Amino acid sequence: MSAQHQGLHNKLTLAGLLVTLGIIYGDIGTSPLYVMKAIIGEHPINANIALGGISCIFWTLTLQTTIKYVILTLSADNNGEGGIFALYALVRRTKIKWLIIPAIIGGSALLADSIITPPISVSSAVEGIRAIYPQITGETIQYIVIAILVLLFTIQQFGTKLVGRFFAPMMLIWFVMLGTLGIIQIVSHAEVLKAINPYYAYLLLAEHPDHFYVLGFVFLCTTGAEALYSDMGHCGRKNIRISWIFVKAMLVLNYFGQGAWLIHHEGQTLKELGGDFGNPFYLIMADWFQPIGIIVATMAAVIASQALISGSFTLINEAMRLNFWPKVKIKYPTELKGQLYIPSINWLLLAGCIMVVLHFEESGNMEAAYGLSIILCMIMTTILLNYYMIMKRVKLYILIPVITVYLAIEFCFLVANLDKFAHGGYVTLFIAVGLIGLMATWWKAKKISKNYTKIVKIDHYKKVLAELSVDLSIPKYATHLVYMTNANRTDEIEEKVMYSILQKRPKRADIYWFVHVNILNEPYRMDYKVTEIVKDDVIRIDFNLGFREATKINLMFKEVLRDMVKHGEVDITSRYESLNKNNIIGDFKFVLSEKFLSNDSDVRFDEKIIMNTYFLIKKLSLSEEKAFGLDSSSVKIEKFPMVFHPPEKLVLTRVFSKDKEQAPH
Repeated sequence: MSAQHQGLHNKLTLAGLLVTLGIIYGDIGTSPLYVMKAIIGEHPINANIALGGISCIFWTLTLQTTIKYVILTLSADNNGEGGIFALYALVRRTKIKWLIIPAIIGGSALLADSIITPPISVSSAVEGIRAIYPQITGETIQYIVIAILVLLFTIQQFGTKLVGRFFAPMMLIWFVMLGTLGIIQIVSHAEVLKAINPYYAYLLLAEHPDHFYVLGFVFLCTTGAEALYSDMGHCGRKNIRISWIFVKAMLVLNYFGQGAWLIHHEGQTLKELGGDFGNPFYLIMADWFQPIGIIVATMAAVIASQALISGSFTLINEAMRLNFWPKVKIKYPTELKGQLYIPSINWLLLAGCIMVVLHFEESGNMEAAYGLSIILCMIMTTILLNYYMIMKRVKLYILIPVITVYLAIEFCFLVANLDKFAHGGYVTLFIAVGLIGLMATWWKAKKISKNYTKIVKIDHYKKVLAELSVDLSIPKYATHLVYMTNANRTDEIEEKVMYSILQKRPKRADIYWFVHVNILNEPYRMDYKVTEIVKDDVIRIDFNLGFREATKINLMFKEVLRDMVKHGEVDITSRYESLNKNNIIGDFKFVLSEKFLSNDSDVRFDEKIIMNTYFLIKKLSLSEEKAFGLDSSSVKIEKFPMVFHPPEKLVLTRVFSKDKEQAPH
């Protein structure tokens, strides 16, 4: 990890705390907009349900968010970075192969959740307008929400550096507003504080089993905990832990304030109290303050959406590096470390968000769909966390109770959320299943491809390469010929590379370069190693990159050459006499292989489906030269057949002509 990231991770600063408010807590911080409204629903307000719901919220924020995520999971950092893929990169060192399953399921579920969080946050905020102007139609609200989402996704390409400065003070205002609104209500109806007693949560769930479904709505208060863990690298563990004390206090005060107001209006419905869009969050505000509250809430909802969009870009970037996702174009709009923009994901997310708004129409319907996919992600995180704790040699008498308690809590939430499937939960679940299929297919295809790639020892080819380099009877192909290789060992190379140089079309070059990119389990690292295989003829470069680093081979290769020339390790001037006299740098040619499934392959049915799907997706994804950051003018693409399970040796019988058969032997 770089010194900058190490410092950020360990330092506790006022600026760090403010930035944390702006980046980390958008999702979890806007949950008071819809949680209590979802718990009460269209039924008459019941004091026991209100108290039990608040008690469940308080203990969910304490057990799930505070203890599991802020205390335990934040300790499972990968060189300062968090998130389910960072955790997987950490625990895969245990060599337990099946851990890939919870990683893919969790990552897919978190990505699917990104499609419903912006619409529900923005819709819940904008619908507050109905409290002031009841005559505004639901259709108008939809158009406003879609306009905000389009604007939000459009500005992503410019980066969030300028907007980011606005995030922290805005979220500070938001949380102070939450706490203040809550205190005003609690002072008038202090009896709501008894909901701190978990007995009221027990009463709600044990004495009224039909109220178990309420847990599905209670869970919405902690959905942002997974995003909190994913964004750890931006702010650092200490800043998150300290700022969470303030954030949790403000959230709890607001929930208790809404509860106090609800108890005071027992027997009435939210529709009677606030019309079609009656929401206790807005109803606890004084009439004069409501317009201000709506504006602040909308700003906070936009910030919450921004954090999740940025998180999705980071998630896809990690998935690409870990071979879970096809290569897609990545842009770096600012110089900030970790700030990236993925156009394809940005517009797909926008399309998904607009469809969610049009399909569900209002936030009340979205609440029914929200939470089902994210609880799957949390369960997968718990499974990976279990292996992280085993890796860290945590005592079994601590490990077993902790993991058992959290799996029990999360499976209860899962069962409660399953009630939402028919009411819209199927939307995010189907999206998650599609993403799981894509990630699993890509990973499996890469594994199959690797298993059937023939690796040979480079020692067997040293002599012929050295002779080819000076064989004037063969036209020179390039001064410097560069091949990308997947062979991990410096003394090995793919057979197809040697076939390309020696047989496909003999390629004479003054220097042959083999370049290998090794993606590491840690997030931020950039170093390289040079191995001279044949002096002045064959050189190999191994780049070691963190899984969050950009693969820019063109720039990195030039930097390596500059360093090698400076130390007199290589002469890169042209070997053509006229150009050499004038000290002109020689030409570089990169050769990349594009694979296709050979007709000679005798593949199993499942392998055929996986590989055909892989090649179809590959056609739609980024080309190899762009993925490696190479200049297309200096790249040659060669097609190579992939032969799986080659057929056994054919038994052919030669048939002679009659003349030959009669000829004397």
